[in-house]
Amino acid sequence: MIASKIQHIDQWFDGPTESPLLIAGPCSVESPEQILATAQALKTHTPISLLRGGVWKPRTKPGSFEGVGLESMQWLIDAGRAIGTPTTTEVANTEHVEAALKAGIDILWIGARTTVNPFYVQEIAEALKGVKIPVLVKNPIHAEIGLWAGAIERFKNAGIEHVAAVHRGFFTSAKGVYRNEPHWHHSFGLRALMPEIKVIVDPSHIAGKRLLVPEVCQVAMDLGMDGLMVESHISPEIALSDAAQQMNPEKLGAVVKNLVIHPKKLDQGASEALKSLRDSLDELDDNLVDIMRQRFALAKEIAIIKEQEGTSIFQMERWLKLVKERTERGDGEGLTPEFMHDLFATIHKYSVEYQTRLTKKES
Repeated sequence: MIASKIQHIDQWFDGPTESPLLIAGPCSVESPEQILATAQALKTHTPISLLRGGVWKPRTKPGSFEGVGLESMQWLIDAGRAIGTPTTTEVANTEHVEAALKAGIDILWIGARTTVNPFYVQEIAEALKGVKIPVLVKNPIHAEIGLWAGAIERFKNAGIEHVAAVHRGFFTSAKGVYRNEPHWHHSFGLRALMPEIKVIVDPSHIAGKRLLVPEVCQVAMDLGMDGLMVESHISPEIALSDAAQQMNPEKLGAVVKNLVIHPKKLDQGASEALKSLRDSLDELDDNLVDIMRQRFALAKEIAIIKEQEGTSIFQMERWLKLVKERTERGDGEGLTPEFMHDLFATIHKYSVEYQTRLTKKES
């Protein structure tokens, strides 16, 4: 585990920051007028702590707007200075890093398409050795927590003390409500690996539609995340990139104002009630572990019989019957059919793997 030398993200800026920490600005810096107008409106309507803007935009298909480039970096910096707010932009290679440092960008962020490649991350980390600049690391496109944690560790190993994670959701081929599936448990997993790392949520990339951004923001606060990184454009309808997910500053201000921010600590009465309930949960979990131990003991006996009879470990008819029956027991509340399916499919998967290992030992 990485040593706890990381300062709280609130300490990266001069003076106090509002809660939640808000990083906002357009997907792309399109013109001096656009970024300045956006920045001024954000300053008026939101408690902005950091002005974001894309200078170079990695696009899935060639021919899409890929950002103005180096010229627009100065526009971003000028807009930040005009409202007295530090700036951040995405860097994807060493040339980007050198240009951003030379121009005076305050904070760098590493995008999802970069985090997914350890070679790219290492090159950027090497370029930042000896430089005191904060770095935000977005999760990789695919749900691989090891890549996310590994990228953060590479920057720590390069001597970067100010590092935070940005949860922007994960690619899925399934057509769902959101552009990227949140898979919130991955941010919990990252926190378990690196408890000193703060996690900022990017609701714009999770939602994919501005109408869904407010609900993702609230979920992030409900889960105790440390801040928000929201795409905001003075005229989102005519934005040159990701127009559908950007909000104008005034509407973003209303969203932030209406967020329900939960206290980090409970009062004594609530804390005692919560402890009692958690104790009951712990007891139930202990019972579940005992039940699973008994189930695997039975699986061992089944494996022995299958080995003696020369039958295969995995039997499709049994698997289909088991999953169907268990799924139908879902009650639509906590035990939804989806949960029941995933639960028993996972149990059966590991049961089969366990039986396979046992038969290999016997042979």
